[in-house]
Amino acid sequence: MKQKKIPMRKCILSQEMKPKKEMIRVVRSKEGEMAVDPTGKANGRGAYVSKDLEIVEAARKKKRLEQFFDSNTDDMAPIYDEVIRLIYREKIPKR
Repeated sequence: MKQKKIPMRKCILSQEMKPKKEMIRVVRSKEGEMAVDPTGKANGRGAYVSKDLEIVEAARKKKRLEQFFDSNTDDMAPIYDEVIRLIYREKIPKR
């Protein structure tokens, strides 16, 4: 049987290639609104972030998402918080 191709994406924070399912997508719409896109299907300019707390915290200090999207610091604080919340939510085992 033919093996299914696994889509790979590059993390904008760590520059590592990983399977798409191991990443979280951050998207900017045409209107300039920033959002976290857990489904990976929202319209707009997207970037992928690794599901690694250390990488996200280091990126927050270096303002990596702001640089990538040419955005304001005030706009990105909730985005970092949402990414961290999604990472924690996946780590907690479902009952």
